[in-house]
Amino acid sequence: MMLADQAFIFALFEYPFLRYALATGLIMGFITPMIGSFVVIRRLSFIADTLSHFSLAGLSIGIFLINTLGYTFISDPLYLAIIASIIGAFIIEILRGYYQNYKEISMPIVLSLGTALSVLFISLSGGFNTSIYNFLFGSILTVGDRYLSIIIGTALLVIILVLVYYKQIVIVSFDELYARLLGIKIGIFQFISTFVLALVVSLSIATVGVLLVSSLMIIPVAAAMKIGKSFKNTIVIAIIFSELSIMGGLWLSYELNIASGATIVLINIFILFIVGILKRFYVNKRIKNRQAQSMQETN
Repeated sequence: MMLADQAFIFALFEYPFLRYALATGLIMGFITPMIGSFVVIRRLSFIADTLSHFSLAGLSIGIFLINTLGYTFISDPLYLAIIASIIGAFIIEILRGYYQNYKEISMPIVLSLGTALSVLFISLSGGFNTSIYNFLFGSILTVGDRYLSIIIGTALLVIILVLVYYKQIVIVSFDELYARLLGIKIGIFQFISTFVLALVVSLSIATVGVLLVSSLMIIPVAAAMKIGKSFKNTIVIAIIFSELSIMGGLWLSYELNIASGATIVLINIFILFIVGILKRFYVNKRIKNRQAQSMQETN
């Protein structure tokens, strides 16, 4: 492990790649827990993992086409990852409709298909290389201005959709039957939410990688749920936790020259652990206070 020669804050002014990484991280740190909050209440936490593995199939096919077949018009395999993620999301929705009583079975099927395609095309491309490694574990420090532009466009789309349709999305996420009674078109909202989810998952790959992408979406929400007093409050707290992990992870990975994606995820886990302990301490203290108050009233 090599320590950085220059402090992170000063390096930000000198190196454009660090500014791109920080901007990308902060944007993804905002939209992923926001989308993750709806994913969690729909009990689809496993879907992010499934879509990220299906995205890997798109990446593998892209690398095969570019490196092996020489199709250089595909400038970046990430574009195929985005397409694959969207296709995977719609396959899941189709299977969820087909297996009405066993909806969760759709995700292992899609995950297996994605993993099998990934292994096949990685082997056809000559096995593991640096590109595959970066996509598996994330490499936010290699993000460029073009990718940042895509992230900004996606973030604006997600924020506008959530602001405009917040009430309907919440109702559909919590109770589909009630949403139908209110006349909300479930199919349209599921189509839009599935499309947005697939887009966010595939773009998160550059931040923490295929294997860790669900952590960026789910863990901050899991921590926020322990202390949030309402759904909106939980979303805000999840975004704060996510941004802290992004900034802390980038800072530590630069200063200690360690993997950024893994560091971000570990800080997320650390926050979840601390919140769990503090919540436990607060609950125990509240119980003791109530018992003491009850004894005083009895006496």
